[in-house]
Amino acid sequence: MMPELGIIEGYFGRAWGWTERAAVIDRLAPAGYAFFHYAPKIDGNLRRNWREVHDEADTRNLRAFVEHCARLGVRSGVGLSPYGAHVDFDRETKESLKAKIAWLDMLGIDDLVIMFDDMRGDYADLAERQAEIVSFAIGRSKASRFFMCPSYYSDDPLLDRVFGKRPEGYLNTLGKLLDPAVSVYWTGEEVCSREFSTGHLDHVAQQLGRRPSLWDNYPVNDGPRMSNHLHLRAFTGRPGKIASSLAHHAINPASQPVLGCIPALTLPQSYSKADAYCYASAFMEAATTVCGSDLAAILRADLNLLEDRGLLGIGDEMVRLQRKYADIDHPAAREIVDWLTGGYAITGEMLQTQ
Repeated sequence: MMPELGIIEGYFGRAWGWTERAAVIDRLAPAGYAFFHYAPKIDGNLRRNWREVHDEADTRNLRAFVEHCARLGVRSGVGLSPYGAHVDFDRETKESLKAKIAWLDMLGIDDLVIMFDDMRGDYADLAERQAEIVSFAIGRSKASRFFMCPSYYSDDPLLDRVFGKRPEGYLNTLGKLLDPAVSVYWTGEEVCSREFSTGHLDHVAQQLGRRPSLWDNYPVNDGPRMSNHLHLRAFTGRPGKIASSLAHHAINPASQPVLGCIPALTLPQSYSKADAYCYASAFMEAATTVCGSDLAAILRADLNLLEDRGLLGIGDEMVRLQRKYADIDHPAAREIVDWLTGGYAITGEMLQTQ
């Protein structure tokens, strides 16, 4: 048994190009990924500047990507973060949201995602405010499916430290007020959860009155510390038995679109093979599919350097690695060189401004 798999492009930092985005879904759709939600933090017109209009080029590119997904039988969606709407959902804000939804309808998206992450949330009636916004949005959207991401999308106390203490009974109230058809994104016991259990997921389902849609923060590597590491290893801690506790399972991908397909291809195996799943062999199979057997063997030998030690721990190996991968004519090798030379670095300022 496998839940519906998808991609939620929700990372900070430099965004993929449209050709890269199409190539990712081309590779992952045949493996079982059935939806793609576009929501990179760098797209300010979906976040802090959400009231602003996307230019013609952005609109054209997004519409072309929606059409590309449709040709593959993949559902497309866009994540909209209406910053400030939960503070004052006045007439002007409602008109702005209505106009934005009309623009999204014009793109032809299948899924509308209303996102409240990365916003101050210590309001006693936060759930009521957000449920009103979601209800307003779905009442005016032509999308056929709806998701929302809460402000407190994990039990992790980190969210309370950064965005204010969560209101008492937030998830329970949200679950009661949201339309039952709205799927709710959840990252697990931590923002970047090491593993998931049916016990935890079933508890969240009880609170929300629906099975959660997993926002899995692996292989994403978009923090100031995480960007120093390449997340290449196969999925672990996602046992097949959690499938019955989930509505959907979406991964937040790595900043590197080609390399990120390696772990992404192992998740379907984790579900389909269940207790027979072997993560090391799953890595080699996926790496060979993406990179070919020769480069896959090189990556396996360098996993400790690239994923565990990372940029700050490579030390004297840096020059050797740069030369080695620069001599390999493959997009995955070029992403490694780009990473080694700081091309994917994430700063604290990016977290504050995107």
